[in-house]
Amino acid sequence: MPQNIAIIGSGFLGLTLALRLAERGDNVTVYESAGEIGGLASAWQIGGITWDKHYHVTLASDANTRKIVEELGLGDEFNWVETKTGFFTDGKLYSMSNTAEFLRFPPLDLISKLRLGSTIFRASRITDWKALEQISVEDWLTKLSGKRTFDKIWRPLLMAKLGEAYRETSAAFIWATIQRMYAARNSGMKKEMFGYVRGGYARVLERFGEVLSDRGVDIRLNSKVEMIEDLPSGQLVVRVQQTRRRTDTKASTFPQRTKYASVNTQFAVSAGFSGGFLAEPALPSVRRIKSMENTFDKVILTCPSNVASKMLPQLEKAERKQLDSIKYQGIICASVLMKCSLSPYYVTNITDEAPFTGVIEMSALVDKREFGRNALVYLPKYVAPDDELFERSDEDIERIFLDSIERMYPLFRRKDVVAFKVSRVRQVFPLPVIGYSETLPGTKTSVDGVYIVNSSHIVNGTLNVNETVALAERFMSEL
Repeated sequence: MPQNIAIIGSGFLGLTLALRLAERGDNVTVYESAGEIGGLASAWQIGGITWDKHYHVTLASDANTRKIVEELGLGDEFNWVETKTGFFTDGKLYSMSNTAEFLRFPPLDLISKLRLGSTIFRASRITDWKALEQISVEDWLTKLSGKRTFDKIWRPLLMAKLGEAYRETSAAFIWATIQRMYAARNSGMKKEMFGYVRGGYARVLERFGEVLSDRGVDIRLNSKVEMIEDLPSGQLVVRVQQTRRRTDTKASTFPQRTKYASVNTQFAVSAGFSGGFLAEPALPSVRRIKSMENTFDKVILTCPSNVASKMLPQLEKAERKQLDSIKYQGIICASVLMKCSLSPYYVTNITDEAPFTGVIEMSALVDKREFGRNALVYLPKYVAPDDELFERSDEDIERIFLDSIERMYPLFRRKDVVAFKVSRVRQVFPLPVIGYSETLPGTKTSVDGVYIVNSSHIVNGTLNVNETVALAERFMSEL
């Protein structure tokens, strides 16, 4: 018998769950607090072009991502490109794209290089990731690679991704990272090939919205859930905070102009919602109401664990403590559209002091025609959710980041910057501390019919679209 199911959050996890539940015959409503679907994979406009808000890439081994994109009818739209990797250390930029360049890498002596290579090879062969959860990443890497290599290479890379929290992190973190990259190289393409869909995730999400709409899924944007209550009847009430609504009283078609298609949402749009998937458009006649309630048989929360905890006041005390104890890492990510490329490298790892984690040049992977023949560069900085950088203005971040770019790339000129835009997300991925999976709450809560499934449940991988879709598929098999 079909059930009425609410999904809180419209990232790839929530969207994949919505698709599978709709295929099963359930009635699905997706609540999204933002004005667009996609979560961390959402798109925005910068300098007149539409592209991903954060950097994403598909590896040849990312079978789950490729499968869902094919289901959406965009499988033939993948472009595959052989990429190069750079390393900025001791004030210089080096290429680290093949074995010969690795062996010539000046900052490490031959013994250190051999130990580093051995560490990566050994990690690629390990299958018991749970054993690595009991060892600190620092102890494990120092033992295998040596202190010099850890201090020169591993520590700066860990600090860039985890900050001081790397000291609490288990060796399973670096194992998962190495496993994904090795899987890509052994996927059959024989080279490190990275892929993207023409139009980026803007196109994928736009199509996802259309497919869900055709299947009757109700997507509600700008709908921040305040509370979920259980009734004596066994039903669940989802209460939404004050939200913008249309004054219309009936469901209707609201065509949206986007880069690739006009989205027809007449099957999914409830009364009072526009149904624009990539961005909630400005509406000619709107009002705000205090709250809105709907009743469901089941509710699935895909938001961060501590956020979900606040929506469920009836949770048991120990359960709430467990959810609230999960530590997250946040990100400040600057998108820079510029007239000229910085380098030929898709990724440039940085071991020197810098205000950002690395340099991700998307235009080393994506055809520049996608960017109006400009270059698109991401400058991410991973920080704790309470880091003071979150309070800095866009102008401050632009000045700090571009000052560093000038020092790293002598030919860079600020006049070449077409647009600079900053994204801030306080909770991106949970920190994989020692013994992480042993203390992780299950997906079923003490509230009957309520489930919490999110990135914290990716216990043997790194956060990316492929792992997120895989998590959705695993959860569906258990639901």
